[in-house]
Amino acid sequence: MSGHPTAVEVRGATKTYGTGAARRVVLDDVHLRLERGEFVCVVGASGSGKSTLLQLVAGLETATAGRIEVMGGRPAVMFQDHALFPWLTAGSNVELALRLAGVSGAARRSRARSLLALVGLPDSHGQRVHELSGGMRQRVALARALAQGADVLLMDEPFAALDTVTRKALHGELARVCAEREATVLFVTHDVGEAVALGDRVVLMSSGPGRVVAEWPVRRGPARGADPCDAARLVDEITARLAEEADRHARR
Repeated sequence: MSGHPTAVEVRGATKTYGTGAARRVVLDDVHLRLERGEFVCVVGASGSGKSTLLQLVAGLETATAGRIEVMGGRPAVMFQDHALFPWLTAGSNVELALRLAGVSGAARRSRARSLLALVGLPDSHGQRVHELSGGMRQRVALARALAQGADVLLMDEPFAALDTVTRKALHGELARVCAEREATVLFVTHDVGEAVALGDRVVLMSSGPGRVVAEWPVRRGPARGADPCDAARLVDEITARLAEEADRHARR
């Protein structure tokens, strides 16, 4: 996607906690650029700073050093926990985000219904959260994130708690929705197969402290499908490199 405008740029981001002997470096001089409309997946072992990087881009944490720029306003964030308000309906959860985004009362209900239909839940507007399956709750959470109207979507293992069948179904829905919205996505996952299935590019971070140590482009056809043989090769290659990084960290 070279030549497209920049949507997110991380330049030399470093994040430390504590001082003196207790000082801990979580991220060290991280550089990462996302082009507009690009879907980038970040993988790495536990402790590699993936979630911290996402929080820095989201503005939920402040970098100790370096600079982070997000074009087009504040990004929307979606976490593993759907964080829906259980006393509200699916539609009301989405409408709340629309109200915070400044959408007038008359337009909120119609817009919420459209967003729920976009994520494959056309009939769920009046359903309570406890009536929804795990996959449906994550669809509502995605609709709520999209309701914010952000150009950049940050996702921290949003499907990790779901079964394999539901997760794969949501992969297809997410890819379709993001393509329709031309959204830029930074997606954190432990699952290399998920990263290859979704990403235009997969970025690997080292463990303790986190640095970008490798990246792989994913070749996709017009329907965003990756060639199965090429995808399997990439999964094996990235998994092997991830194991090397984990082993290197363990021997330090």
